[in-house]
Amino acid sequence: MAIDRAGLAAFLRHRREALQPEDIGLRRGPRRRTNGLRREEVAARCNMSTDYYARLEQERGTHPSEQMIAAIAQGLHLSLDERDHLFRLAGHSPPHRGALSEHVSPGLARIFDRLQDTPAEIVTELGETLRQTPLGIALTGDASRYTGPARSLGYRWFADPDSRALYAPDDHEFLGRMFASGLREALTRHGPGSRAAHYTELLLARSEEFRTLWAAQEIGLRPKEFKRYVHPSVGALELQCQTLLDPDQNHFLLVYTATPGSESYEKLQLLAVIGSAALPG
Repeated sequence: MAIDRAGLAAFLRHRREALQPEDIGLRRGPRRRTNGLRREEVAARCNMSTDYYARLEQERGTHPSEQMIAAIAQGLHLSLDERDHLFRLAGHSPPHRGALSEHVSPGLARIFDRLQDTPAEIVTELGETLRQTPLGIALTGDASRYTGPARSLGYRWFADPDSRALYAPDDHEFLGRMFASGLREALTRHGPGSRAAHYTELLLARSEEFRTLWAAQEIGLRPKEFKRYVHPSVGALELQCQTLLDPDQNHFLLVYTATPGSESYEKLQLLAVIGSAALPG
Protein backbone atom coordinates (compact mmCIF):
# COMPACT_ATOMS: atom_id res chain seq x y z
CA MET A 1 0.00 0.00 0.00
CA ALA A 2 1.55 3.32 -1.10
CA ILE A 3 1.63 6.43 1.03
CA ASP A 4 -0.70 9.28 0.01
CA ARG A 5 1.47 12.23 1.04
CA ALA A 6 -0.99 14.93 -0.02
CA GLY A 7 -3.92 13.21 1.64
CA LEU A 8 -1.91 12.52 4.79
CA ALA A 9 -0.74 16.12 5.06
CA ALA A 10 -4.23 17.54 4.55
CA PHE A 11 -5.80 15.18 7.07
CA LEU A 12 -3.17 15.93 9.72
CA ARG A 13 -3.56 19.69 9.28
CA HIS A 14 -7.34 19.45 9.48
CA ARG A 15 -7.34 17.32 12.63
CA ARG A 16 -4.68 19.47 14.33
CA GLU A 17 -6.61 22.67 13.63
CA ALA A 18 -9.85 21.09 14.86
CA LEU A 19 -8.33 20.08 18.22
CA GLN A 20 -8.36 22.85 20.83
CA PRO A 21 -5.95 23.29 23.76
CA GLU A 22 -8.74 22.57 26.23
CA ASP A 23 -9.30 19.20 24.56
CA ILE A 24 -5.89 17.99 25.72
CA GLY A 25 -5.79 19.65 29.13
CA LEU A 26 -3.85 22.78 28.10
CA ARG A 27 -4.77 26.32 29.09
CA ARG A 28 -5.51 28.80 26.33
CA GLY A 29 -3.29 31.85 26.77
CA PRO A 30 -4.80 35.33 26.26
CA ARG A 31 -2.52 36.01 23.27
CA ARG A 32 -3.09 32.72 21.51
CA ARG A 33 -4.03 33.24 17.86
CA THR A 34 -3.38 29.76 16.48
CA ASN A 35 -6.43 27.96 15.11
CA GLY A 36 -6.35 24.66 16.99
CA LEU A 37 -3.12 23.17 18.29
CA ARG A 38 0.36 24.26 17.33
CA ARG A 39 2.59 21.77 15.56
CA GLU A 40 5.00 21.69 18.48
CA GLU A 41 2.12 20.82 20.84
CA VAL A 42 1.09 17.87 18.70
CA ALA A 43 4.69 16.73 18.32
CA ALA A 44 5.25 16.83 22.08
CA ARG A 45 2.14 14.73 22.68
CA CYS A 46 3.36 12.19 20.11
CA ASN A 47 6.93 12.02 21.47
CA MET A 48 8.50 13.15 18.21
CA SER A 49 10.36 16.23 17.04
CA THR A 50 8.45 19.23 15.76
CA ASP A 51 10.54 19.10 12.56
CA TYR A 52 9.52 15.49 11.90
CA TYR A 53 5.83 16.24 12.38
CA ALA A 54 6.04 19.44 10.31
CA ARG A 55 7.55 17.50 7.42
CA LEU A 56 4.53 15.20 7.35
CA GLU A 57 2.18 18.18 7.09
CA GLN A 58 4.38 19.58 4.31
CA GLU A 59 4.30 16.33 2.26
CA ARG A 60 8.00 15.74 2.95
CA GLY A 61 10.18 13.46 5.03
CA THR A 62 10.60 9.71 5.32
CA HIS A 63 7.80 7.18 5.21
CA PRO A 64 6.36 7.20 8.77
CA SER A 65 6.39 3.87 10.61
CA GLU A 66 3.30 2.21 12.03
CA GLN A 67 4.50 3.18 15.52
CA MET A 68 4.72 6.84 14.51
CA ILE A 69 1.27 6.81 12.94
CA ALA A 70 -0.20 5.13 16.02
CA ALA A 71 1.36 7.82 18.22
CA ILE A 72 -0.03 10.60 16.03
CA ALA A 73 -3.50 9.02 16.00
CA GLN A 74 -3.45 8.91 19.79
CA GLY A 75 -2.04 12.43 20.14
CA LEU A 76 -4.73 13.89 17.87
CA HIS A 77 -7.55 12.10 19.73
CA LEU A 78 -8.68 10.28 16.61
CA SER A 79 -11.62 7.93 16.63
CA LEU A 80 -11.06 4.36 15.47
CA ASP A 81 -12.43 5.17 12.00
CA GLU A 82 -10.15 8.23 11.79
CA ARG A 83 -7.20 6.19 13.04
CA ASP A 84 -7.78 3.54 10.38
CA HIS A 85 -8.05 6.25 7.71
CA LEU A 86 -4.75 7.76 8.88
CA PHE A 87 -3.01 4.39 8.67
CA ARG A 88 -4.21 3.86 5.11
CA LEU A 89 -3.12 7.34 4.06
CA ALA A 90 0.33 6.53 5.47
CA GLY A 91 0.49 3.31 3.47
CA HIS A 92 -0.14 0.88 6.34
CA SER A 93 -2.87 -1.60 7.18
CA PRO A 94 -4.91 -0.48 10.23
CA PRO A 95 -4.27 -2.29 13.53
CA HIS A 96 -6.75 -4.64 15.17
CA ARG A 97 -9.78 -3.28 16.97
CA GLY A 98 -11.46 -4.57 20.11
CA ALA A 99 -9.61 -6.64 22.68
CA LEU A 100 -6.27 -6.39 20.85
CA SER A 101 -6.48 -2.64 20.29
CA GLU A 102 -4.39 -0.24 22.35
CA HIS A 103 -5.87 2.89 20.82
CA VAL A 104 -7.51 4.99 23.54
CA SER A 105 -10.86 6.42 22.44
CA PRO A 106 -11.17 10.23 22.13
CA GLY A 107 -13.74 10.44 24.92
CA LEU A 108 -11.60 8.52 27.39
CA ALA A 109 -8.52 10.47 26.30
CA ARG A 110 -10.25 13.82 26.89
CA ILE A 111 -11.18 12.82 30.44
CA PHE A 112 -7.69 11.47 31.10
CA ASP A 113 -6.02 14.68 29.88
CA ARG A 114 -7.93 16.67 32.51
CA LEU A 115 -6.55 14.54 35.35
CA GLN A 116 -2.89 15.55 35.22
CA ASP A 117 -2.81 16.50 38.92
CA THR A 118 -4.37 13.17 39.97
CA PRO A 119 -3.03 9.60 40.01
CA ALA A 120 -4.76 7.98 37.04
CA GLU A 121 -4.08 5.40 34.35
CA ILE A 122 -5.76 3.71 31.41
CA VAL A 123 -5.39 -0.07 31.33
CA THR A 124 -6.53 -2.98 29.18
CA GLU A 125 -8.61 -5.87 30.48
CA LEU A 126 -5.33 -7.75 31.03
CA GLY A 127 -3.89 -5.01 33.23
CA GLU A 128 -1.57 -3.57 30.57
CA THR A 129 -1.09 0.15 31.24
CA LEU A 130 -1.59 2.31 28.16
CA ARG A 131 -1.31 5.78 29.70
CA GLN A 132 -0.40 7.25 33.09
CA THR A 133 -0.59 10.73 34.55
CA PRO A 134 2.61 12.10 36.13
CA LEU A 135 1.23 11.46 39.62
CA GLY A 136 0.18 7.99 38.52
CA ILE A 137 3.80 7.29 37.58
CA ALA A 138 4.95 8.69 40.93
CA LEU A 139 2.53 6.34 42.69
CA THR A 140 3.17 3.02 40.95
CA GLY A 141 6.19 3.58 38.68
CA ASP A 142 6.54 4.06 34.93
CA ALA A 143 4.76 1.11 33.31
CA SER A 144 6.11 2.00 29.87
CA ARG A 145 9.40 0.31 30.79
CA TYR A 146 7.77 -3.13 30.53
CA THR A 147 7.59 -5.12 27.32
CA GLY A 148 5.93 -8.37 26.28
CA PRO A 149 3.83 -10.26 28.84
CA ALA A 150 5.43 -8.22 31.66
CA ARG A 151 3.28 -5.28 30.55
CA SER A 152 0.41 -7.03 32.37
CA LEU A 153 0.30 -6.39 36.12
CA GLY A 154 -1.46 -9.73 36.57
CA TYR A 155 1.37 -11.51 34.79
CA ARG A 156 4.04 -9.65 36.79
CA TRP A 157 2.26 -10.53 40.01
CA PHE A 158 3.11 -14.20 39.55
CA ALA A 159 6.24 -13.97 37.38
CA ASP A 160 8.04 -11.25 39.36
CA PRO A 161 7.42 -11.36 43.14
CA ASP A 162 9.17 -7.99 43.54
CA SER A 163 6.15 -6.37 41.89
CA ARG A 164 4.14 -7.10 45.04
CA ALA A 165 6.26 -4.84 47.26
CA LEU A 166 4.11 -1.81 46.43
CA TYR A 167 0.94 -3.43 47.80
CA ALA A 168 -0.09 -3.99 51.43
CA PRO A 169 0.92 -7.55 52.45
CA ASP A 170 -2.55 -8.28 53.87
CA ASP A 171 -3.99 -7.80 50.38
CA HIS A 172 -1.61 -10.14 48.52
CA GLU A 173 -3.72 -13.28 48.85
CA PHE A 174 -6.86 -11.60 47.52
CA LEU A 175 -5.02 -9.82 44.70
CA GLY A 176 -3.52 -13.09 43.49
CA ARG A 177 -6.95 -14.69 43.39
CA MET A 178 -8.40 -11.63 41.62
CA PHE A 179 -5.71 -11.62 38.91
CA ALA A 180 -6.22 -15.33 38.24
CA SER A 181 -9.98 -14.82 38.10
CA GLY A 182 -9.68 -11.89 35.69
CA LEU A 183 -7.36 -13.81 33.38
CA ARG A 184 -9.81 -16.74 33.31
CA GLU A 185 -12.64 -14.40 32.30
CA ALA A 186 -10.53 -12.88 29.51
CA LEU A 187 -9.55 -16.33 28.28
CA THR A 188 -13.20 -17.41 28.19
CA ARG A 189 -14.13 -14.30 26.17
CA HIS A 190 -11.33 -14.52 23.62
CA GLY A 191 -10.45 -18.21 23.53
CA PRO A 192 -7.40 -20.12 22.28
CA GLY A 193 -4.79 -18.09 20.44
CA SER A 194 -5.61 -14.91 22.36
CA ARG A 195 -3.16 -12.90 24.42
CA ALA A 196 -5.02 -14.11 27.52
CA ALA A 197 -4.40 -17.71 26.45
CA HIS A 198 -0.70 -16.97 25.92
CA TYR A 199 -0.33 -15.41 29.37
CA THR A 200 -2.16 -18.34 30.93
CA GLU A 201 0.14 -20.87 29.29
CA LEU A 202 3.24 -18.98 30.42
CA LEU A 203 2.06 -18.68 34.02
CA LEU A 204 0.93 -22.31 34.28
CA ALA A 205 4.45 -23.32 33.28
CA ARG A 206 6.16 -20.82 35.54
CA SER A 207 4.24 -20.34 38.79
CA GLU A 208 3.11 -22.98 41.30
CA GLU A 209 0.98 -20.37 43.05
CA PHE A 210 -0.79 -19.54 39.79
CA ARG A 211 -1.40 -23.23 39.05
CA THR A 212 -3.05 -23.61 42.47
CA LEU A 213 -5.26 -20.55 42.01
CA TRP A 214 -6.11 -21.54 38.43
CA ALA A 215 -7.27 -24.96 39.62
CA ALA A 216 -9.67 -23.25 42.06
CA GLN A 217 -11.77 -22.06 39.07
CA GLU A 218 -12.74 -18.75 40.72
CA ILE A 219 -14.67 -16.26 38.59
CA GLY A 220 -16.06 -12.80 39.22
CA LEU A 221 -13.63 -11.37 41.77
CA ARG A 222 -13.55 -7.58 41.53
CA PRO A 223 -11.18 -4.97 42.96
CA LYS A 224 -12.03 -3.64 46.40
CA GLU A 225 -13.16 -0.05 46.75
CA PHE A 226 -9.93 0.98 48.45
CA LYS A 227 -6.42 0.11 47.31
CA ARG A 228 -3.64 0.01 49.88
CA TYR A 229 -0.08 0.80 48.86
CA VAL A 230 3.27 0.78 50.64
CA HIS A 231 5.19 3.50 48.84
CA PRO A 232 8.97 3.68 49.32
CA SER A 233 8.89 7.48 49.75
CA VAL A 234 5.69 8.29 51.65
CA GLY A 235 4.77 4.96 53.29
CA ALA A 236 1.28 3.50 53.61
CA LEU A 237 -1.49 4.93 51.42
CA GLU A 238 -5.18 4.05 51.25
CA LEU A 239 -6.77 5.32 48.06
CA GLN A 240 -10.24 5.00 46.63
CA CYS A 241 -10.26 3.78 43.02
CA GLN A 242 -12.97 4.98 40.65
CA THR A 243 -13.29 3.12 37.35
CA LEU A 244 -14.68 4.25 34.00
CA LEU A 245 -15.11 1.60 31.29
CA ASP A 246 -14.91 2.08 27.53
CA PRO A 247 -16.95 -0.99 26.49
CA ASP A 248 -15.99 -0.78 22.81
CA GLN A 249 -12.28 -1.12 23.53
CA ASN A 250 -12.50 -2.85 26.91
CA HIS A 251 -10.24 -0.17 28.37
CA PHE A 252 -10.52 1.06 31.94
CA LEU A 253 -9.74 4.53 33.26
CA LEU A 254 -8.66 4.18 36.88
CA VAL A 255 -8.61 7.30 39.06
CA TYR A 256 -7.12 7.19 42.57
CA THR A 257 -8.21 9.67 45.23
CA ALA A 258 -7.85 10.12 48.97
CA THR A 259 -10.33 11.56 51.45
CA PRO A 260 -9.52 15.28 51.93
CA GLY A 261 -7.84 15.89 55.27
CA SER A 262 -6.78 12.27 55.69
CA GLU A 263 -3.20 11.12 56.15
CA SER A 264 -3.27 9.54 52.70
CA TYR A 265 -4.43 12.84 51.21
CA GLU A 266 -1.47 14.65 52.73
CA LYS A 267 0.88 11.96 51.46
CA LEU A 268 -0.48 12.34 47.93
CA GLN A 269 0.29 16.06 48.10
CA LEU A 270 3.83 15.21 49.18
CA LEU A 271 4.13 12.63 46.41
CA ALA A 272 3.17 15.27 43.85
CA VAL A 273 6.26 17.22 44.97
CA ILE A 274 8.62 14.25 45.28
CA GLY A 275 7.61 12.68 41.97
CA SER A 276 8.83 9.26 40.91
CA ALA A 277 12.48 9.72 41.90
CA ALA A 278 12.36 7.27 44.80
CA LEU A 279 10.63 4.45 42.93
CA PRO A 280 12.77 1.61 41.58
CA GLY A 281 13.61 1.99 37.89
